[in-house]
Amino acid sequence: MIKHVAVPALMVAALCFTSTPAWSDKGHKGKDEKCDAAELVKDAKVTIDQAIKTALDAVPGTAVEAELEKKHDKTVWEVEVLGADGKMTEIHIDAGTGTIIDKEDKQAKHEKKGKKEKH
Repeated sequence: MIKHVAVPALMVAALCFTSTPAWSDKGHKGKDEKCDAAELVKDAKVTIDQAIKTALDAVPGTAVEAELEKKHDKTVWEVEVLGADGKMTEIHIDAGTGTIIDKEDKQAKHEKKGKKEKH
């Protein structure tokens, strides 16, 4: 189990430091991306490993992505899990408390978008 968490966690950490972050904090205009990431990390009491473990406890499978984001003035871990059933689920975890905020079936989101585009 540890190998399943450690490898994706290391990959995500490396990706976070080598790519453009997917988050944006409008209150920090003019600051570089490393400062934005540092602010998010400073707000997070829950580590990436803890967030991935929480996500996998909620949805058994393989964690394929984890991001630290600012949503609705909260620092949130967004963890994507490919479930044993083959479905992709996005789990939002409060980075301050470690509680699950919500779970979203990513397939359902894509199907809804596809239906809207057809109309």
